[in-house]
Amino acid sequence: TTTENYPKEPRLFHTVTFGDITQKGYEKKRSKLLAPYIPQIHGVDPSLQIDNRIQASSHALLPGSKQHKSRAANTRDERFRSDLHTEAVHAALAKYKERKMPMPSKRRSVLVQSSIEACTPPDTSSASEDEGSLRRQGRLVTSTPYQAPGHPTVEHWFNRVIQGSSTSSSASSTSSHPGGRSIINTSAHAALNATATATALADLMAHTQLDNHSAPPDVTGMSERTSLHMERPQSGSVRGVSRSYNQQQFQPSFMETADGVPVNSRVSNKIQQLLNTLKRPKRPPLREFFVDDFEELLDVQLPDPNQPKPEGQQMTPLEGEPLSVVTNWPPSLPAALQRWGTTQPKSPCLTALDNAGKPVYTLTYGKLWTRSHKLAYTLLNKLTTRNEPLLLPGDRVALVFPNNDPVMFLVAFYGCLLAELVPVPIEVPLTRKDAGSQQIGFLLGSCGVTLALTTDACQKGLPKAQTGEVATFKGWPRLLWFVTDGKHVAKPPKEWHPPIREASNDTAYIEYKTSKEGSTMGITVSHSAMLAQCHALTQACGYTEGETLTNVLDFKREAGLWHGVLTSVMNRMHVISIPYSLMKVNPLSWIQKVHTYKARVAMVKSRDMHWSLLAQKDQRDISLSSLRMLIVADGANPWSISSCDAFLNVFQARGLRPEVICPCASSSEAMTVAIRRPPEMDVPPPGKAVLSMGGLSHSVIRVDTEEKLSVLTVQDVGQAVPGAVVCVVRMEGTPYLCQADEVGEICVSSGSRGVAYYGLPGMTKNIFETVPLTSSGIPISDRPFTRTSLLGFVGPDSLVFVVGKAEGLMVVSGRRHNADDVVATALAVEPMKFVYRGRIAVFSVSVLHDERIVVVAEQRPDASEEDSFQWMSRVLQAIDSIHQIGVYCLALVPANTLPKAPLGGIHISETKQRFLEGALHPCNVLMCPHTCVTNLPKPRQKQPEVGPASMIVGNLVAGKRIAQACGRDVGPLEDNEQFLYIQEVLQWRAQATPDHPLFLVLNAKGAVASTASCLQLHKRAERVAAALMGRLNTGDHVALVYPPGIDLIATFYGCLYAGCVPVTVRPPHPQNLATTLPTVKMIVEVSKSVCILTTQAIMKLLKSKEAIAAVDIKSWPAVMDTDDLPRKKGSQMYKPPTPEMLAYLDFSVSTTGILAGVKMSHAATSALCRSIKLQCELYPSRQIAICLDPYCGLGFALWCLCSVYSGHQSILVPPLEMETNASVWLAAVSQYKVRVTFCSYSVMEMCTKGLGSQTEALRLRNVNLSCVRTCMVVAEERPRIALTQSFSKIFKDLGLSPRAVSTTFGCRVNVAICLQGTAGPDPTTVYVDMRALRHDRVRLVEKGSPHSLPLMESGKILPGVKVIIANTETKGPLGDAHLGEIWVSSPHNATGYYTVYGEEALHADHFNTKLSFGDTQTVWARTGYLGFLRRTELTDASGERHDALYVVGSVDETLELRGMRYHPIDIETSVIRSHKSIGECAVFTWTNLLVVVVELDGSEQEALDLVPLVTNVVLEEHYLIVGVVVVVDPGVIPINSRGEKQRMHLRDGFLADQLDPIYVAYNM
Repeated sequence: TTTENYPKEPRLFHTVTFGDITQKGYEKKRSKLLAPYIPQIHGVDPSLQIDNRIQASSHALLPGSKQHKSRAANTRDERFRSDLHTEAVHAALAKYKERKMPMPSKRRSVLVQSSIEACTPPDTSSASEDEGSLRRQGRLVTSTPYQAPGHPTVEHWFNRVIQGSSTSSSASSTSSHPGGRSIINTSAHAALNATATATALADLMAHTQLDNHSAPPDVTGMSERTSLHMERPQSGSVRGVSRSYNQQQFQPSFMETADGVPVNSRVSNKIQQLLNTLKRPKRPPLREFFVDDFEELLDVQLPDPNQPKPEGQQMTPLEGEPLSVVTNWPPSLPAALQRWGTTQPKSPCLTALDNAGKPVYTLTYGKLWTRSHKLAYTLLNKLTTRNEPLLLPGDRVALVFPNNDPVMFLVAFYGCLLAELVPVPIEVPLTRKDAGSQQIGFLLGSCGVTLALTTDACQKGLPKAQTGEVATFKGWPRLLWFVTDGKHVAKPPKEWHPPIREASNDTAYIEYKTSKEGSTMGITVSHSAMLAQCHALTQACGYTEGETLTNVLDFKREAGLWHGVLTSVMNRMHVISIPYSLMKVNPLSWIQKVHTYKARVAMVKSRDMHWSLLAQKDQRDISLSSLRMLIVADGANPWSISSCDAFLNVFQARGLRPEVICPCASSSEAMTVAIRRPPEMDVPPPGKAVLSMGGLSHSVIRVDTEEKLSVLTVQDVGQAVPGAVVCVVRMEGTPYLCQADEVGEICVSSGSRGVAYYGLPGMTKNIFETVPLTSSGIPISDRPFTRTSLLGFVGPDSLVFVVGKAEGLMVVSGRRHNADDVVATALAVEPMKFVYRGRIAVFSVSVLHDERIVVVAEQRPDASEEDSFQWMSRVLQAIDSIHQIGVYCLALVPANTLPKAPLGGIHISETKQRFLEGALHPCNVLMCPHTCVTNLPKPRQKQPEVGPASMIVGNLVAGKRIAQACGRDVGPLEDNEQFLYIQEVLQWRAQATPDHPLFLVLNAKGAVASTASCLQLHKRAERVAAALMGRLNTGDHVALVYPPGIDLIATFYGCLYAGCVPVTVRPPHPQNLATTLPTVKMIVEVSKSVCILTTQAIMKLLKSKEAIAAVDIKSWPAVMDTDDLPRKKGSQMYKPPTPEMLAYLDFSVSTTGILAGVKMSHAATSALCRSIKLQCELYPSRQIAICLDPYCGLGFALWCLCSVYSGHQSILVPPLEMETNASVWLAAVSQYKVRVTFCSYSVMEMCTKGLGSQTEALRLRNVNLSCVRTCMVVAEERPRIALTQSFSKIFKDLGLSPRAVSTTFGCRVNVAICLQGTAGPDPTTVYVDMRALRHDRVRLVEKGSPHSLPLMESGKILPGVKVIIANTETKGPLGDAHLGEIWVSSPHNATGYYTVYGEEALHADHFNTKLSFGDTQTVWARTGYLGFLRRTELTDASGERHDALYVVGSVDETLELRGMRYHPIDIETSVIRSHKSIGECAVFTWTNLLVVVVELDGSEQEALDLVPLVTNVVLEEHYLIVGVVVVVDPGVIPINSRGEKQRMHLRDGFLADQLDPIYVAYNM
């Protein structure tokens, strides 16, 4: 707005925008911090005393850098300037004790990082004094995630206190890389939140007992927050944190550092602060109410019984004075033009100015008449298509003229009127994607516009297509562009005269208007309404012939058009048109023109008055004494009064009379509604009302007396226009008249109003044909009224007052708030420092059945993180204080990035659209769902379940069939099945069919890497056995660390031959030893292996330098490589004494991060193989393809056991090979014509993502999948329907049968419970109600019903396996289609855990448990998974009805929130759908807060768009408030080999601050 040439603050490093501080600045901040506690320090500027909270300055200014006063006021948005309001806001803020809010952490972008590293001092300290490093003077502190132990306790103390109490607990996230990307701001920034830190310091210095806010963070998350209320001991130790880890298997060493401080320093600190903030009670109390089982009723806000209600009489409609009869008044506007053009041709009509303020051209009435006459002729006669005239009278024509060319516009507008065409003036589209331009296109299309008139210059500037023609804009119809400059216009023949008729009810022109939702409507104005409007304005404003009027408004619509184009011509006035571009360069231009032309009337908006105030210092010799009327077009904005007052204050000295300021109220539909009359009309004095905002929010007018903070001061907008009747009706429902002290929508009935919305009869009826009713239901008049969308009331002296617009109305839990009022409050919070040019947008979005307020502001380019956060927290407090309303989301965007409306201002509907689409790209976001959302359903109270007394009759429980099912019988043994031990089967096969190929291992190229026949495998196993027998004892455990391949299988059998117990272990990843090697070490230790067998390559890796850094390699057991074993035969094969002996150990890390090994006996091993053989019909002649990891569970069984047992040939594809060639597995399946194949979800995902677009190329390589009868996904989770379906869809083109893909189910207690197999009915899918599932109920619904969740059956139950569904608490059986824990009984159950860290006793019931009633004899194993059985209509092979088993999810993974049970995957699915850039998502809880981690597949500027969308979707679909949103890079969420998310690992990483997040948002 004004030139910004003030001195910049000197900066230490220009590139670094955050956290930079000089030694001096540091000293100054430090003294500022300590000022309240030290008697006045000499030389410290008293303004730095912290007492004055409002001033908490954000930058330590260096001595000598003068604060730039010149610019101080210009960033405040003029619309809302009011000192009174500013004082109120500051008083309100002062009342607040600073609230402790956790500050969001944000990664410094890479751009900043490089420059920071260059200037970081070499000796950066560790981060253990997170932000308490007050001694480290003025250095940048790079943080490392672990704290250095052994700091002096005082330092330590200090730091705990500050962490507990500073709001700005460090603005960055620490990074887990040395020299990390993030920089922690020095202590000085902790200082920013002066008061909070100050209290901390005061506490420290006075050695007083600290308040419980700084209690240690609750590390356990399980201890019901007890530690929150611990009093602080005087000593610095924090050892007293209760640690009931609740079997979460935390490593104690991981959670604490040497000196007993919980490590998860800052993250949980912030969470702690968040919890402290959230403990404050919400304002509206939640009422008790009854919740029906399923319909979780949302709490409906009942009106407050004490709220103010209107008490006045019913209002009486207000009549404007009658329109006077004027002699000699032209019968229509074209007639007036003809009269002046012929009788007063030299009279000036319009003067246009250039950007320097010089007059470029003055259009006379004569010129206007001849030029519009020519244009009318040309349009009707010279434009033809196929010899037909292009335009006929009544056709609509678009007028596209820039704001700085009023002359051409005037000619085109009147040219159309003379030709009886209907002009549709619109904005010049500058780019193809202007905000709202598409909507304008829609309007033009619906009006049937085919021709656009424009100027030569404008046409040259429009975007062009390749042909050189004007490009078609998005959503626009095809237009012919016609340039109206002189050379294109033909001279009409003498005899041609335009028809000049009396004003009729035909449409004269169409004015566009944008609605609250952003759609554009065209308002049709008839000739008679246009004439009546001119008449009414002439009478109300006392216009006389030849007057001069200065116009700053947009001449294309509303008041600018009515006064500056229509009424002015009617009265032969002279208009000086001031373009917007000139106002931007010289805000005083309009005042100078008033002075130069001695203008009698000026038309402005509050903004123009405000801008001129800022620039008026340099002007001495101007006088406004000629003005008899200063029309304020947006006088209906309640905040215009402050601009008017301020303007009057300054310019009264320059001849401006107070009574000439005339605010007016108008709307596009009703045109002018009311206007204050000029002083000579002898009207009552202007009015002013000071209203209570609280009252207004209930639509009641209460003059405020005691509570001075939340008031709205409004001025009147004068009396109703002549000839109009004005009344006020209720905003919602039937339009009853309001009471005298009630705010409603102003309605107008007059001859001078718009007629309709073009082409929208329904909306037209609603708006233009309202019939106001008295309280008894009788219409007040037979004339229809138009709703103006102005909200207000009629005050004393018949003055009209407006308090807001329907566009800005936000109804939140039954109370009404005006967006403009909220903007004003936000601007009153230190705007100079922070908001860029006062650009703030406020709107409401609907989330969970109520409107929620969103505030978006542009921040100044030089604002620091702390400034932003501090401003945000103060805005929240101010709005809360003054409007008693919570802000749902406060977002800051970089300067100049909000979509702009045509003449400055913010395009609100477009901003809202971008917010909802996640395209706003904020740089800071603060969500406060905890404070705003008060209508959540009541938390569920669990009812005691029905106990054993609920009758079991036969096999019914509570009237339903007991939910149990079993696979088919195992049948008689075949010849190879008389062997009790799998190793005996191998020996038998080596003799019976020595050359039968058992295994083929493929490499990434799809070539055979190695093979093994029965005899080869037996021989290799013998060699291993011979090597082991001398060294180890029978029963010793041996760890096998091999890549997937024949070596692993041979060594496994070698161990069995030697009587040792093998444990297969995934080898460490050479590129990632630091994280993979500790797992190997842990399995070796926990399994008590006495020896490690491996290859030479891996042996080298285990002893490498990197390995020494990762683990203590001295404690490894003996490591032996089996690459070149001597060819000698072992003495005697070991034969176990009984089949119950331990055969092997199966170790796997569960999704909850627990390492669990299970014991598999020889009997279970054989039973498992037999069951799979029967289900999949495996015989020596069969081939199956396996793309799985061979280390645990069913994957191990399929690799190492099944082929040997059943004799079929296994084609083995190690999943690692897929990373180099994604098609290797499918190509192998096709090449070997495999009927049965197994894969994992991660393999399936690699295929869908990596090959989705390449099916054509695969077909050309003859990949054909029609041979596949069944493709089974090996999993231990709920089937991922979306993935299996997209896999089936993509590869359908390659012949894959849609019925082929199915899933399996196994878990730790039994690795194979369900497998689809080759026979039996196809897997079924059911839809269940997700809300019922949260209450542990299954409620089947139709596909596509709201809240429905598809669940697919997990394959057929294996032969010999029995399954029952049991209640998790009572351990009683459940009925059909009831949700409970899946229990399994089968000969291949594992026999127990092998040390889950010495807690075998705790988990004994996982393997042998019995029902509490019913069949109490059978021994079951508990799977730890929730699911249900459902009898289907299908029949299985035995002719019985088929029972389908549906797995819902693991009990350990579920989240208990608000008394309900949530499965993380459901929340994650919703979140992933909410924005295209969310690649993956994982959720977990921490101290009762829901934490959502999302991976961003997009640019970092989108990171913050995700926060509101994630919060919205989880609220809407799951009725949960998200506590923390963490945005991370792709690949941060850890996934195990089966493709399952490791949420607990993620949680540990988050708490130890190792994720290096892009952004962490703490929702308030």
